[in-house]
Amino acid sequence: MPVGSQRPDQVQRQVARATHTSAPLAGGGTVLTEPVLVVNQKAKYVELTNQYAVYDQNGQQIAGVQEVGQSGGRKALRLLTNVDQFLTHHYEIRDAWGTLLLQMVRPGKILKSTIIVNDPAGNEVGRIIQENALGKIRFALVDPAGNRWGGINAENWRAWNFTIQDHTGAEIARITKTFAGLVKAAFTTADNYVVQIHRPLEEPLRSLVVAAALGVDTALKQDDRR
Repeated sequence: MPVGSQRPDQVQRQVARATHTSAPLAGGGTVLTEPVLVVNQKAKYVELTNQYAVYDQNGQQIAGVQEVGQSGGRKALRLLTNVDQFLTHHYEIRDAWGTLLLQMVRPGKILKSTIIVNDPAGNEVGRIIQENALGKIRFALVDPAGNRWGGINAENWRAWNFTIQDHTGAEIARITKTFAGLVKAAFTTADNYVVQIHRPLEEPLRSLVVAAALGVDTALKQDDRR
């Protein structure tokens, strides 16, 4: 699991800026039970393997997101060419003890992304399907049978902030991009996000929302650095 470098006070400031409150909310201590998640990308000058640390609202690291299954040749291809969008990407979400929680696969794409979300045993939980390529980006959250459970909507054309709704259109979560810092912003590809989940969610919606939140940059925007 990628180990983050953020201090608790740095994470808490990100939460305060994104949520406009410093009052902590009760949570269960895992990515599937915390109401606020802070997702910080590991800063790199050249990004060949995507890594994120995930914190709770108090600054305690509770999980990590790691791209897996890359050969040396594939890394060289990513370094020397601009073909990321045509490659299939595999990600693992593990808790602080290394236990596998979810898996994500983004098949190669041309214009629109699809993210396949699997449980630890490799069984499909559902899919995150991009619905448009122009304007404010939208994604559908569907189960393996194709039933729609909700959607993700970018709040602007740069796709920095997102709202997540259930099938009725009610907002159930929000993803806010936070400032990575002058050095990170100028010299690396690092991005930081705060995720607010407004209420307890049933499955498969909970796993799809968490996967979308933890993969909004690494998976959904892999080849599109806005």
